This record gives sequence, structure tokens and C-alpha cells, in this order.
Amino acid sequence: MRSMAAGGLLIAIGTPVDAVATTTSSLVGTITGNLSRWVRIAQNGVVTLLSNTSEIGQGTGTALAQILANELDLDWRTVRIEMAPIASEYFNEQWGEYATYGSGGVRGQFDGLRLAGAQARNMLISAAAHRWGVAPIECDTETGVVVHRASNRRITYGQLASAAAKLPVPAAANTPLMSMRHWRFIGKDIARLDIPSKVDGSACYGIDVQLPGMLIAAIIQSPRFGGKLIDVDPAPALSIRGIQRVVKMPDAVAVVADTYWIARKGLAALKPNWDDSDSSHDSSSAYSQALLDGVSGGGVVAPPKGSTVEEVTAVYFKAMSEADHAIESTYAVPFLSHATMEPMNATAHVSAGSAVLWLPTQNQSAALEATAKELGLSPLNVTIHTTLSGGGFGRRIETDFVLQAVRIARHFDVPVKMIWSREEDMQHDFYRPAAAIKLIAGLDAGGLPVALRFDIACESLLYYSGGGASRQRALPVDRTAIGAPPDYYQIPVVLLAAKTIDIGVPVGYWRSVALSQNAFAYECFIDELAYYAQKDPVEYRRSLLLDGGRERHVLDVVARHSGWERPAMRGRYRGVALARANGSVVAHVVELSVDGRSEVRIHRITTAIDCGTAVNPRNIRAQIEGSVAFGLSAAFNGKITIRDGAVEQSNFHDYPLIHMADMPPVQVVILNSSEKPGGAGEEAVGPIAPAVANALFAATGRRIKTLPFCDAGFGFG
Repeated sequence: MRSMAAGGLLIAIGTPVDAVATTTSSLVGTITGNLSRWVRIAQNGVVTLLSNTSEIGQGTGTALAQILANELDLDWRTVRIEMAPIASEYFNEQWGEYATYGSGGVRGQFDGLRLAGAQARNMLISAAAHRWGVAPIECDTETGVVVHRASNRRITYGQLASAAAKLPVPAAANTPLMSMRHWRFIGKDIARLDIPSKVDGSACYGIDVQLPGMLIAAIIQSPRFGGKLIDVDPAPALSIRGIQRVVKMPDAVAVVADTYWIARKGLAALKPNWDDSDSSHDSSSAYSQALLDGVSGGGVVAPPKGSTVEEVTAVYFKAMSEADHAIESTYAVPFLSHATMEPMNATAHVSAGSAVLWLPTQNQSAALEATAKELGLSPLNVTIHTTLSGGGFGRRIETDFVLQAVRIARHFDVPVKMIWSREEDMQHDFYRPAAAIKLIAGLDAGGLPVALRFDIACESLLYYSGGGASRQRALPVDRTAIGAPPDYYQIPVVLLAAKTIDIGVPVGYWRSVALSQNAFAYECFIDELAYYAQKDPVEYRRSLLLDGGRERHVLDVVARHSGWERPAMRGRYRGVALARANGSVVAHVVELSVDGRSEVRIHRITTAIDCGTAVNPRNIRAQIEGSVAFGLSAAFNGKITIRDGAVEQSNFHDYPLIHMADMPPVQVVILNSSEKPGGAGEEAVGPIAPAVANALFAATGRRIKTLPFCDAGFGFG
């Protein structure tokens, strides 16, 4: 922040503007208020947006540049993105921390960025009008220049920045935003700003960090969850040339060397002695049965706000007693790994009284706090440089790998980069919880649900994620782990119950979180109800959706574009699924065929999304395609199994991802919407598995209720 040119214009974002309207300056430190992000215009004309959103492959930076440039009337390509300082005034107001998750990048900054751009433009016009001695209403802007219409006098934003900085920031109520018909960049297909550097190799991911004198660390952790290190003889590793030190930690051993491969060679020479007396010794087979038993016996009822357990239970049983029929079905999903392309890594330089870290992280504030606590430092003495991340999917919210790097680096006076192997990454994840879900529906004479009970059993996210700092919020049930049945289907009575069944496997936030299991169970169950009622799956859903609502509109659009009303080609079958999350509605129609060996070929996927204002449709389409690939990998092959407290999978040979040859064409239809921006990075993941499962039922008559599909004999053909 100290590098900002004096005399520049500074605008606050993310706080009521009136709180800072009377305090403006070219210097960051003099602005007061609970501010979260900044826009700067320097005297040289450079416009810098300070963001608290990590780039983990989602392309948020380009969308933010589009939003700002649209209101400020700039060439979007001239906007520079920098990470804001990690301080409370820059925290994401949705989460209360400096973090990137929940598809919150664009939707969390859209309104604030538009207002900031409009305010800055207003101030620049006022500064130019004052210089020319004319009324501001006589002036306009043209791509970074203020123009006096009558005389055609022109002056750049950079030339006006110093004068504009001395003006009061206009109140929000007095700052009109550009109407949609004047939008130049919002809603336009624009190439991402970060692509060129990723193509030419100049982009710096965490694993790419290079610093003078830097050493490299490789690590091995206790094979079992909860295991501890008893001891290890460092001599075999230290005898290898290039190895500097063997670092012992409570549950791991690290070898620090001149290069990564030498460090790995040193690890291979070691024989750590582990204490497994307090570790998990559970296995997946027994746990799967425990989950099924958990939902069979019923869990703790989780009433909506304003209701009691007794009230919702009484209403549910009354509705069920009046139902003509009841249908029950149980679904199950396994643990899943995040499997990011870039394994966990972190670089740390710890010196007396300070620490500097280079991190591919989704949660800077948590990493900073954890580092400060570990080293006994003031948070003011910890600096974090955020690098690009080769995938996150929620895994990089955690700080385990950060603390390991800090604990290793404190033994050296030079920076140390710690890199996990793929095996460590696969076997020491914070996994998507395994879960069992039982649904019971009471139906009327026409086959429509009058009541529904949704029971789920799984581990608690809050118990493990974030070091368990929020465990109290997991009582009596962890709502972040169990999610909720969708409320857009018009079912009069819905009862949600949950049971936490723990076996010591660390679980965390996996892309789409609870939607990943809930959508599978719920959307397959809706298909079951449609089949029971002898109704078309799309028409059955339409009958449960509000006329004129976003969900019905999305369903109608995906049906129309997929040709649902027409018979599929001979040998092909279709399935549909719908979901809503993070302010967006998504529906998929999957068209596939199955041969005699149960090999599945997906011929095409049609996706419709209402994500509110689509800032960059091109990027949204890319996000949907990536979500589909991610979801298909999990649906067909994703499965982490536990034996005697340890993960059995170790790499992509036994945790395979979808191959390019198996990736189907995806037609993405983005609905025109005036709603606020919703998410686009996670929302299509949940409904892809049930859309495939429903198509498989149409093709084979087999109702797949347990993921992955490979366990039922289905694979990519």
C-alpha cells in the first residue's frame, strides 16, 4: 500500500458510503470506517482494484475489472488487480474473514464495485468541470477521459486524480449507476486477463515460488488419522548429499534439502515409528453400514427458525397420516478428495520477530492468525503474499499445510518451500463427508407429495474444518454439513433430521458442500416420485414449482434446448436434475446411451443457468464446463475408502478423473436476468450426478442409489 503514488484518487467499497463521505485523501492510511476493498486511480492514469478474492482458476479478477470499468468508463484491460492487505477492514463482508469460497467473488463485490466506479467517475467529472469553470452536467466521460461536450475539451483521469482526491465522496443516494442499456462490459464475452500468463508460463503458482537461498522440504505424515510420531532416526537421510535437516513434528517428518527430489530421496530412506494407540482404526465398510443404520433409526430434528421440534414433528405426522401413499428410499455417497492439480504447498521465511509466507490459499486471514499464534507473534508481524492456486475447491481454506511450512522454516534463516507429494495430498485431505440420506414422502391420490422427511447421517464439517474452532456451532446438528432440502418444490410439510456419526476422518468444504450429496438424493427421489405417479420427470417437477418462478423458468429452458419434448435418437436416453445454490438456479439434461457391457457414453449435456446478472458469460460457460467435468469424475469414479484408519487411494491411478476423450459436449444456456449476480463456480456440480443417474434409469431400469456409478458396474465407454 505504501507504493501508491501521492495525489491519486481513492474510493472505498463495501461499506455505506456516508460513513466515509467527508473523509477523502490520496493516502490510504487516513481514510476511516469499516472498509473492505479499494479502487485507486494514480496520477499516471493506472487504475488499481484491490481485491480480497484469491484466483484459484475461476477467473474472478476479469469479471471484477469488467464491473469497475463499466461504471468508471474505462478500458477494462487497463485495470490492474492487486490483493488487498490482510486486515479486518478488507474482510469479505459475507464471511467475516479474508477468504474465497461459496461462489462469493463476483456476487459479493458487484454492488460495491459498481458504486465505487460511479463515485469515482462523478468525482473526476466534478474535478474537470471545476478546472474548466463549467457545470458538471455539461461534461461526460469517454474511456478514461473527461470531455466537455460543448467545447470538446478533454482531460485524462490521471491528470485529474489529484484534484478529484480532494473532493468529498458523493453519497450513494446521489450517485446514479449506469443503466443496463449503457453497459459496455458487464454481460459481454471477454477473454480472461490471467490466461496469457498461464499460457506463456509466467504465472506464479505457489509451487512456482523461487527465492534467493531457498530450500525445499518434503513431508510424510502419519498414515492413520490421529497417529503421532514416536521417533525417527535421521541418520539415513542426513547421509545423502544435499540434505540439510530432518525436522520432527507431532504427526509428521520433513526432510529439508537443496532440491525437492533430494528431499524425497531422504524421506524414502527414513523409517518413522508411529504411535497409533489413539488413532482411528475404522474402515469404510463398517462406517457405511453405520450411516445406513443412522438414517434408519432417525436423527435429531432440525426445525426451521421460529419453529420448535415438537411443532414441526406434529405437523409432519399429521400430514403423513392423511396421505394416500408413502414412498421411502435411501441414498449413499462416499468420502471424496479435492484432488487439486497443484498439491498442497507453502513457502515460509521465519526470522526473529516476523514471518513472511507465499501461499496458494483460499483463506488468508485464517492463515495469518494461525501463523501468528504458532510463532507467538503479533499478526502485524506476519506478511502473506497470495499466489495463484492450481485448484482449490475448498481444500485451501484449511491451514494445516501452512502451519507445517512454518514449523519447518523456523529452523532456518532462509525461506523454505514445503511441497506435498500427490500421495500425501490424496491421503491427508479434508474430505467431502460420506453420507447416507433417507427420504420418505407422503403422496396424495394424484402422486404429489404432501409431506416429506429428509434424514441425513454424516460427519461434522465444523468439528474438523478450521481446526475445530467452530465446534460449538455443530450442536445439536451441523447445518453446514447437512444442508437443507430445497424449498422451491412446493411440498407443504418438510421435516429435516440429522445424525452425526464420526470415525475420525477429517472432513471439510468440498466444491458445492452439502449440495453435492443432497441434490443427488433429492433429485433422484423426485424422479422416483414421478415414475410412481406415471408422469414425465420434467412435467412432474413443473407441477411442484411456482408458476413464474426462476426454477420453473430454468427447467423450461433446459427442456426446450435439450429437445426434451421430442423422443431421443434410438438407443439414447435422457435424465434431468435441478438445483439452487448461492443465488443461482441450474438444471442439467443428460443424454446418454449404455452398451451391453454397461459402458456409458454421454452424447451431450444441456445446462441452463439463471445466475442473475451474467457479468462475463464466456467465463460462466467455462465454469459450468469445469463443474460438469468435476461432477462427472466424482459421480463415475470418485471414492475415498478407509481401511484400519488409513486412506487406501494414493494417486490418480486409483482415484481417476474424467479423461478428455470421455468429456461430453456441454451446451450452456445462460438466462437473461436482472437479479443480482449469483454463483457460477459450484452450482452445477450437485445436479450433474442425479441427472446422469436418472438417465441411467431411463436407459436400463436400474435406480442407482449409491455413488460412484462404477460400483454398480457403469463406466465411461
